[in-house]
Amino acid sequence: MNDVNILTSMRWSVIDLFCGVGGLSLGFERAGIPISAAFDNWQEAITVYNENFKHKAEMLDLSETEEAIRRLSQYAPNLIIGGPPCQDFSHAGKRKEGERANLTRSFSQIVANLKPEWFVMENVDRAQKSKAFQEAEEIFRENGYGITKIVLDASLCGAPQKRKRFFCIGHKNDCDDFLAFSLLSNMNKQPMTVKQYFKDDIKIEHYYRHPRNYTRRAVFSVNEPAPTIRGVNRPVPPNYNRHPGDTENPAKVRSLTTSERAQIQTFPKDFIWKGSKTSVEQMIGNAVPVQLGYFVAYCIQEYIQKN
Repeated sequence: MNDVNILTSMRWSVIDLFCGVGGLSLGFERAGIPISAAFDNWQEAITVYNENFKHKAEMLDLSETEEAIRRLSQYAPNLIIGGPPCQDFSHAGKRKEGERANLTRSFSQIVANLKPEWFVMENVDRAQKSKAFQEAEEIFRENGYGITKIVLDASLCGAPQKRKRFFCIGHKNDCDDFLAFSLLSNMNKQPMTVKQYFKDDIKIEHYYRHPRNYTRRAVFSVNEPAPTIRGVNRPVPPNYNRHPGDTENPAKVRSLTTSERAQIQTFPKDFIWKGSKTSVEQMIGNAVPVQLGYFVAYCIQEYIQKN
């Protein structure tokens, strides 16, 4: 896949729901799909978004579905993108569906009412097995959408990180799996490593990434894809014992800087981050890798051009 825009005759009106700091928005804009407006319910993330985009993100509680539909209808979107909060589906969570899972239903209800030609919904890989997604998928189908469902590994889509995300992509009056060929054929054959992405901009060979528990490795080489960037960033604890999988003695390495973590999420160096260190690290961990958003948007543009 070439890192260039595909030009189509499509005139886009796009809204990003649950936009966070804008990883998905930035990826779509890089692929030539401009964003008209964005919405979230986390003020700190909205502040960061608005520091980095010409259009503005607005505060909106998307769980209030009727009010959300009323406000969003003015944009007459032909594409809705977004990632409903995923903590209730996450491998790190309690794996019990709750209020956040209800936002997946809200997303589907907004799509059903606004009837865009396209939608893109992303989440953690295990979300596809949730009751909330099954209900959302039924709503999409009842409203005439063909659906492509796929779990994408970001390291095969231009990001130096083995982060797996589930994408549900809908196109009005199309067949199921309509986008599968484009997605599969554009994937890289080999995962991208941290060193390949940073080139000479990274001066370390190994780094510490705080594990969820100490039965897992915590030291990684830059000559492999990074593990999933999480919402916490801690230094090597003094009592950490070397794991058999660690690539270096933990006493000889450091954790990644905030900037390095953001760049592994494929945000540009000049992306502006604001807020407390804790909040910024969480924003980075929650974000969709920019390059993963670009990859999906590129495939949509390619599909439109060929059809």
